[in-house]
Amino acid sequence: MVLNVGAGTGSYEPDDRRVVAVDPSQTMLEQRPPGAAPAVQGMAEALPFRDGAFDAAMGILTIHHWSDWRTGLGEARRVVRRRVVLLVSDQDVWERFWLGHDYIPALLELDRARFVPIPEIVSALDGAARVEPVPVPRDCLDGFTGAFWARPEAYLDPRVRTGMSTFGLLGPERTAEGLRRLAEDLRIGEWDRRHGHLREQESIDLGYRLVIAELGV
Repeated sequence: MVLNVGAGTGSYEPDDRRVVAVDPSQTMLEQRPPGAAPAVQGMAEALPFRDGAFDAAMGILTIHHWSDWRTGLGEARRVVRRRVVLLVSDQDVWERFWLGHDYIPALLELDRARFVPIPEIVSALDGAARVEPVPVPRDCLDGFTGAFWARPEAYLDPRVRTGMSTFGLLGPERTAEGLRRLAEDLRIGEWDRRHGHLREQESIDLGYRLVIAELGV
């Protein structure tokens, strides 16, 4: 059985495993679709489960939202018998992404303030973790912030931005000018002059990383 910590609406949950979800936001839990895995309201830092209740735990782009990520990882290890899998971000790589680097530096500032260094995550897992890059395909169907790296026009669509927590946290006052410049660069062809090769690239490394810790057998 797999515990999905910080599960939100359940977008990343596997459909070939028994899953239990936990998230602090009742609003997010209420948006889970019919047939989604059972879910409970709770904090990563105080998981409401007994020791060793799960085979594995997963956390997808969630650890930077935790108020105390070290305690949260300790809780994940407590309730898990075998494996912890986290999708996190390498800030150094992420800061090269054109959206933040060229247009919305506040996006990088926000992420830098809450960034959890991957070596510290590995250390908190007793160093027993491997780190694997997760390239983002050009036609990525997800709506996370980096998904549209080869489709810049998407960032100008408010419906697309609504699905990105970073834009919600920053607000229009910190993003409007960058989006205006992006729209203008697309109009005059400047974005394509600098980054047009990305439209034909199959995938890109934006810094997303899987951290996989084997805790036992």
